Amino acid sequence: MKIKNVQLKSIEARRFIDRSQKPKQIRIDHNSQVTQIQSQSNNSATIEFQYTASYGAVGMIKLEGSMIYENDDAKKIAKEWLDTHKMPNQTASHIHTAVMHACVPEAVGIAKDLGLPPPIPLPQVHLGAKPSKGQFSPEVA
Repeated sequence: MKIKNVQLKSIEARRFIDRSQKPKQIRIDHNSQVTQIQSQSNNSATIEFQYTASYGAVGMIKLEGSMIYENDDAKKIAKEWLDTHKMPNQTASHIHTAVMHACVPEAVGIAKDLGLPPPIPLPQVHLGAKPSKGQFSPEVA
């Protein structure tokens, strides 16, 4: 399986409330969705996708794009998608991972411009505190 030429076609982002209004807690929901799969050849297909980071009543970021999927079963995947709007789990996992890898870094920059929290958890640094059981603690020099 090979993913090539990931391209963004559309960026839509909006902050719904003023920056001075700071909600106590913001839930960030991620969603990636395949909107179209078209066969190019026996081993190549074009996949169109959407990625959305929703900040509830605070804001949203939506990216749309396309990519090239190359594999021996590309034509079969495209036909199955056309008929049922489904694909094998392993293929779907590979494609949605590629969508996230392309879109989340882009969404981080957009979130910063809009004054929204980044759509990824940032690492926490705790100096002098003992880590709780099962928590990884790097050494800080």
